Amino acid sequence: MSLIAVLLVLIKLCAAQDNECGVVPMTQWVGQASQRTDPLATRATPVDLVIIQHSVYGACATDEACEKAVRGIREYHINKKGFTDIGESFLIGGNGRVYEGAGWSLVGAHTKLYNNRSIGISFLGDFRKTLPTSEALQAVKDLISCGVSHNFLAQDYRLVGHQQVVKTESPGTELQKEIQAWPHWAENV
Repeated sequence: MSLIAVLLVLIKLCAAQDNECGVVPMTQWVGQASQRTDPLATRATPVDLVIIQHSVYGACATDEACEKAVRGIREYHINKKGFTDIGESFLIGGNGRVYEGAGWSLVGAHTKLYNNRSIGISFLGDFRKTLPTSEALQAVKDLISCGVSHNFLAQDYRLVGHQQVVKTESPGTELQKEIQAWPHWAENV
């Protein structure tokens, strides 16, 4: 079996695993599987670090609007940043849906120096002055719980805000305050 065939099987397997956690697969919101073909793009699981971010733009409340926002972010990452695909592991819409990015087992491009050893979860919107919807917050908690139960995340994983590991305002002041009350939040990485 060729290396390309093995990689395609691996990508399909990763997508199936993501779907076990109620994740909207990339094939649904963009119409194709991930373009990542680098064999080094796979990551060993379980992962012990979750990084919470916000996209600033792309706030949405309906399936149609959220899928459009995620497609826009993907196009920006590919066409403007030169990534092979969308950078985040998962994206969370205001509709409470979780959208597949790199997923659990593929290395994304969400946080320089941390991509190989973390899952990056980005809320769609700007959360400097407001919180995400209760549906979006619950969706992330459910995703993380599912990740632990399927051994994608370590039982003792640590959770941090993006601003704790790189110079940025992400995930926004209000969302950062919120996640500091969550189990597994860590002050230091």
